[in-house]
Order: sequence, then structure tokens, then C-alpha cells
Amino acid sequence: MELEKIKGYINDVLIETDFKNLGIKKVGKVRDVYVEDEKITLISTDRHSSFDRIIAYVPFKGEVLNQISLFWFDKTKDIIQNHVISCPDPSVLVAKSCKPLPIEAIVRGYITGVTSTSLWTHYKDGKRDFGNFVLSEGLKKNQKLEEPVFTPSTKFEEHDRTLSPQEIVAEGLMPKELVEEVEKVAIKLFKRGQEIALSKGLILVDTKYEFGLDENGKLILIDEIHTPDSSRYWKAGSYDERFNKGEEPEYFDKEFLRIWFKDHCDPYKDEVLPKAPAELVAELSRRYIEIYEMITGKAFDHDFSITTQERLIKNLSSI
Repeated sequence: MELEKIKGYINDVLIETDFKNLGIKKVGKVRDVYVEDEKITLISTDRHSSFDRIIAYVPFKGEVLNQISLFWFDKTKDIIQNHVISCPDPSVLVAKSCKPLPIEAIVRGYITGVTSTSLWTHYKDGKRDFGNFVLSEGLKKNQKLEEPVFTPSTKFEEHDRTLSPQEIVAEGLMPKELVEEVEKVAIKLFKRGQEIALSKGLILVDTKYEFGLDENGKLILIDEIHTPDSSRYWKAGSYDERFNKGEEPEYFDKEFLRIWFKDHCDPYKDEVLPKAPAELVAELSRRYIEIYEMITGKAFDHDFSITTQERLIKNLSSI
């Protein structure tokens, strides 16, 4: 979608929702979640979170994320059951209630990253043995690993911790058999994701999955899958040349908006933040739409005859 067209809809954003008919409301960073006995309704808003707060509202973002997840849920349903029941609106997923597991299942196909928990940071600092896998000497930043690796982390703590499968069992978070099943399924999902992404000109670098147990105690895939918010993607066409030159891969960068805030305020301490420039917000929206179109192979189809809020109320009033 053209940048100028997006700018025309810069204020048509889904900020918050209030549906009394959908159950008990819980508010996440990006999604509003309505909980009933048998099902939950997840509404992907256009909120954009950084620095542990909302910094902008990005047109079409919630719709794009929800539709990408639905694409991947469909492409992986032969590997594991998922929680999808229906999609009554482009921004909404109605899902089965289940008991979520206390870990995030993170899978990495490349050694990269700059944060304290990233594989490259640990490797650079001399770590080779990660409990369930050992990395060889001489790896370079952004290099593809021989096989994807499983690096789970805690989910319900204030600051997530990376744990080995052995530590998960030792801390009593999950039994050994369940951890092994999660690792096996997560690696299968990741390999499927890499295969499909590569056919679209993308490299799926790393991702996180969330799992739960259904009413029969059977493993089920929940939350989101392979979205640009839960995954890192690089452009495949330029990867080899850039890697051989020691350059960073070409990726779908959202960092430019974070940098603007860091340059114009203290986003961690200031009580009120400046408003994000419309030009930057529109560009971020354009990038979300671009990756949606690359992954799904479909043009982004939005109903411009009605506002997002009006469409949502119309579609959810009767479910």
C-alpha cells in the first residue's frame, strides 16, 4: 500500500475495545482479551509497544498481525492442533480456552542478536554448552546454525530468564516428557516456517511459540505464530552477499521509531511522551503490510468503506 494512502488513515486506529458481551476483559500490551468458560476472544489492536509502554498507534497493524497468525496456523495444523475456532473480524481471533504452559518456546536458526539474552551475546562471551546443545568454535555473527536450537525462557516472571530444558525440569516448571514434546514440536514448526518463508524470499531467523494443554491434557499451539512481532525475518536475496562481507542482513526494521523517541525524550522516565510523527507511523504501517503481502502472497485487502472501530462493533455485536 502506498505511503500517502496510509497517511490518509493515520487516525483510523483501534486503540481500545469494550465489549460487555464477550466475557471478562484482560488488557495486554497489544491485544484485548475477553475470557469466557469455553473460549477466549483475542482482539489485536493497533497499539505499538516499546520501552514497556505504548508509544504509537499504527494503522492496520492489528489486522496484519492477526491475519499473518491465521495464515501460519493453517499451514502448520498438520504438525499440532491449534486454538483457532473462528475469525469473525480481520482483527479478531476466537480461540479455545486452555491451560497455558509457563515457558516461551524460543527456537533460533541463526546465531545473532545484541541483547543480554541473545545467542550471539552468550557465544561472544565464551559460552558454548547450552545444556541441550553445544555450539562449535569459530561461528560468526548472523551465521546459520547446522540445526535450529531450542532456548526456552520463563513467561510469568517480571524479567524472563533463559533456561535449559534440564533447568525447567529441575525447577519443577514442567515434567521432562512435556518439555521434550514441546521442543520436538517447536523445532518442527520452525522448520516448516523456514521452508515456507524461504519460498517467499524471506529467512525466518528465530521465533517464539506459546503452548497450552487442552481439556484432555493434550499439547496445543496458542497465542500467535510467525508474526513480525514474535519472529525475526531477514530478506533472503541479499543474505549471502551481506554475510560474506561481514555486513548486517537486510531486515524488517522497526527500530527507527524507537530511536526517534530516544532522541526526543526519555521514554523510560517521562510521564508524557511526544506524539510519534505521522510520517514514521505511516512507514511502520507500510512495512507491516509489506511483510504480510510477502508471507501470504496476497494483496492486503482492507475495507475502506467503514472505520476499523465501526467494522469491529458490527462484526462482534452478535457473536
